Amino acid sequence: MLRYLTAGESHGRALVVIVEGMPAGLLVTVEDVQRGLARRRLGFGRGPRMRFEADEVSLVGGIRHGRTLGSPIAIEIANTEWPKWETEMSPAPGLPSKVLTQPRPGHADLPGMLKYGLDDARDVLERASARETAARVAAGILAKLLLGQIGVDVLSHIVQLGPERADAGLLPTVEELLRADDSPVRCCDPVAEGRMIAAVKAAAKDGDSLGGVAEVIAYGVPVGLGSHVHWDRRLDALLAQALMSIQAIKAVELGDGNELAARRGSEAHDAIRVAEGGADGSGDGAAGVLGGGYVRDTHHAGGVEGGISTGSPIVARASMKPLATLNRPTLGTVDVVSKEATVSFKERTDVTAVPAMGVVAETMVALVLASEALRKFGGDSVEEFRRNRLGYLAALGQTPSAAAPPASAIDG
Repeated sequence: MLRYLTAGESHGRALVVIVEGMPAGLLVTVEDVQRGLARRRLGFGRGPRMRFEADEVSLVGGIRHGRTLGSPIAIEIANTEWPKWETEMSPAPGLPSKVLTQPRPGHADLPGMLKYGLDDARDVLERASARETAARVAAGILAKLLLGQIGVDVLSHIVQLGPERADAGLLPTVEELLRADDSPVRCCDPVAEGRMIAAVKAAAKDGDSLGGVAEVIAYGVPVGLGSHVHWDRRLDALLAQALMSIQAIKAVELGDGNELAARRGSEAHDAIRVAEGGADGSGDGAAGVLGGGYVRDTHHAGGVEGGISTGSPIVARASMKPLATLNRPTLGTVDVVSKEATVSFKERTDVTAVPAMGVVAETMVALVLASEALRKFGGDSVEEFRRNRLGYLAALGQTPSAAAPPASAIDG
């Protein structure tokens, strides 16, 4: 299984991630990581900092001559703005130039200050910042590259931004999702895209912020990842925890999610049928040919039943609340020193970070799926990992060509 840890603060010298458990022989370059991090900076509504906070990537350990070694991988993402913050964020003994005592509602400021006995909100916000997700994305790029070895694509698009929703039509294809980055708001619905952009402009004019919903879809996931035997091995639970761990996420759904609660059972589940053409599903244009030649034509369950992947596409959605740091601060708070009513302080912020959140959500889904694929198939090298997976599919009567069509080009 994969394990990873991130370290670093938003305005610190660098972010660092260490990834353990990646098999040997995976092709990885600095450019792979940089492309993924560039996607995280996308999106209409981001602040000007996205233009000057470049991500300087260094592969510190675990990779030699473009290949993983099987040892822990260390990646550093340097902060190009560090010279401006070196005094304020210095690890050496000293005092800050300004103490932040007006905690922001909706952030970790006040509960973090109370929990750790701190009197400066910056001691909390620097680590609680979503800037930390840059390190997660770096780790997720490794996971996506590994999943690509077994024909799994993990991609995302924005289905809601503020009050504006995309058309809830058919599940997008891999090719459609690959074009999502061409949209300023990463939306596959061109009509909804225009409404979303207008909503962002309106919120920006008022100095306000917007939340939204990203949908992550994983194609080519084999049947059998996760397990029903323990609460902490259920794939849906792992996905929910991973997505909920993203800063500002307040709800997670798999498949039709909350809508299922209002339906009758006869309309809520994915009927099973036998694929045309036998176990490999040849000649069947169905949504998902599973092990043994079974098919689901709908995606109500989001590709997971009983904590186990069904072989259908994994469909998960993450809902992000509006950012609590506003360009025109109006949220009431209390100065923790004077106890007087005031408004929260302002840090550099965005009108919305929902398009970028979709990229981070891809990361978290990919890390879960890669970890569970390694748990299922094992392998100290990529070649062994692939070989073990082929043996498993053969036991299910599923041919490699039907189980894993050529993976799309992974652009981070």
